[in-house]
Amino acid sequence: MLSNSSKYAIKAVLYLAVNASESNKIMAKNISEPINVPQAYISKLLQDLSRHNIVSSTRGPNGGFYLSEQNLKTPLINIITIIDGDNRLNSCLLSIENCHSERPCPLHDFAASYRKNLIDNLEHKTIIDLANDIKAEKSFLPL
Repeated sequence: MLSNSSKYAIKAVLYLAVNASESNKIMAKNISEPINVPQAYISKLLQDLSRHNIVSSTRGPNGGFYLSEQNLKTPLINIITIIDGDNRLNSCLLSIENCHSERPCPLHDFAASYRKNLIDNLEHKTIIDLANDIKAEKSFLPL
């Protein structure tokens, strides 16, 4: 349900949430290796997220990416919507183009409650929620 691009973007944002600050900005090239994403790819994703105010950035010799207090309050669904568009989470699990409630694929009804629950969680969980779980070791992300 999540594209690789969304997964990479979430990993990068969480890396920033745990490791960066306004006084300790991190360049894309320094995020690439720890999260195992090509530098050019992560740079493009972070630029997109920066344009949409999901991450903050500063140019220049002391530049880089970081998350402001406001950025940290962003619901996870916003990252996915920016990277994948509005329809990705509602797309057919079998990639059938005309799958919908009136004409469901074999997995449509089976996945409906899972999809609704996932979307609800993504709408209510924020970047800071997941970052706090990582810091408290309730979850982990190889960083």
